[in-house]
Amino acid sequence: MKKVFLVRHAKSSWENSLLSDFERPLNKRGEKDAHFMGELLAKKKIHPNIIISSPALRAITTAKIIADKLNYPENKIHIDKNIYEGTWKELLNIINSSPESYSDLMLVGHNPALTLLNNYLSDEPIINIPTCGISGIKFEIKNWEEVTKAEGKNFLFEYPKKYSAR
Repeated sequence: MKKVFLVRHAKSSWENSLLSDFERPLNKRGEKDAHFMGELLAKKKIHPNIIISSPALRAITTAKIIADKLNYPENKIHIDKNIYEGTWKELLNIINSSPESYSDLMLVGHNPALTLLNNYLSDEPIINIPTCGISGIKFEIKNWEEVTKAEGKNFLFEYPKKYSAR
């Protein structure tokens, strides 16, 4: 069995209009949400073998915060430039070409590609993966190259506003 976790970066700041989209940091709510979601994943005993992140500041910061909560070494986070501005097909290619030794893979990136990928792979379409939202899809397969259309079972869909009374 293989599991894919699709993580949309946490809420970013638009405070500094001089920054490029790539350089936008998380805002305070985004930082809080990333910590919360990392703790939630840890409580659910989710521990990916590999975390692959977009190099955009808001995505890599989200990845680092979640990795810390999961006791995943920050220096083991893989950066893939194809995630930033990548299509869902490019994200699928990253999954399909992942080493077979990994059973649980986490991609940290951006919409609309993450939501489109979820809807291509999963038995449960999602209208939108919100900021810091996480979709978990499992596949009854042995090789990552077998991950394909509608073969996955969605077993997790978590996002901060689901717990807004926290």
